[in-house]
Amino acid sequence: MNVELNLGSIEIPLSEGILWADEYRRDFQTEEGRRKKVDGYLIPLQTLKSVLDQDIQAVRAYKAINNAGEQTLIFVGAVWDATEKIYKDVFKNNGVGNGETVVYDGSRPVPPYGDPNSPLDP
Repeated sequence: MNVELNLGSIEIPLSEGILWADEYRRDFQTEEGRRKKVDGYLIPLQTLKSVLDQDIQAVRAYKAINNAGEQTLIFVGAVWDATEKIYKDVFKNNGVGNGETVVYDGSRPVPPYGDPNSPLDP
C-alpha cells in the first residue's frame, strides 16, 4: 500500500488497550475467526522509541483489534521481577491532562501495509 502512515498519537489509554485486546480474543474464539489473516505488522519507529524510553528490560506485544477494526499490536515495557520470576508489565503515565496511564500502538497490518517486492510479503 503506497500510503505514508499518518498515525496521530501512538499513545492509547491502558483502558482502551484492554478493550482492544479483549476484542481480539473474542474475534478469534472461533476456529476460522472473522478477520483476514495478518502476516506481519508495520511498526513506526516512534512507537518503538516511545516504549523504549522507559527503565525496562524487555518489551511485550499484545495482539488487539483497534477502533478501525484492524489487527494491531499494543506494546508495553516489562521488567524482571526476581521474586515472582516473571517479566511484569510496566505502564507509563503520559503526564498530560489527568495523567492517564498509556500503552503504545501505531502498528498496521500486513496486508495491506506490506512491501510487494519483499520476499517475506506473500
